[in-house]
Amino acid sequence: MHKDGIVSDQLPEEVLEIISQSAAQTQHLGKLLGELLRGKELLLLDGNLGAGKTTFTQGLAQGMGIAEVINSPTFTLLKEYAGRSLSPSDVSDSPLEPMLRKRFAGRLALYHFDLYRLNEPDELFDLGFDDYFASSGVCVVEWADKADEFWPPERLYIRLQLIDEVQRRLLFVATGSRYCELLRQFQKNIYATTSS
Repeated sequence: MHKDGIVSDQLPEEVLEIISQSAAQTQHLGKLLGELLRGKELLLLDGNLGAGKTTFTQGLAQGMGIAEVINSPTFTLLKEYAGRSLSPSDVSDSPLEPMLRKRFAGRLALYHFDLYRLNEPDELFDLGFDDYFASSGVCVVEWADKADEFWPPERLYIRLQLIDEVQRRLLFVATGSRYCELLRQFQKNIYATTSS
């Protein structure tokens, strides 16, 4: 990244840092972001064990209209959830799309990945997970650093760091115009809820 906020391939990049004072606040931040998601987003989560990746994802799912209990798919690598209704224009041309569309019946899907147990990034291809990343759903990837070379340049990267037992630092790095706009809207929504 250059000092002017532009990455080397000329994609715009924006950064936002937030200190969360509790697990409930981390979850609320996830909910605010989840309310903005429309599908076809890639969110890469990184942080040590206990940093709040799953807590954040639980809030994200709430914001997407998912009522199911969200827990980390550590042993299965992937869990799928159906959220709020999708508009027809939100559907992608992924080879997996017809099957996913049938499964989720026009609802925004959350594909929650946990790569903690992934040994090699190539396993993502071997398991067919690359099709999910081209679908209409929202892909949230915990332990995304385990497959750094796999991710496209346009994405929202979220680093969660422990400050103490309850506080967390969340660093959001948006790369690409779409994700920069998403991050700006997220920031506006945070300030709108804290001031009301």
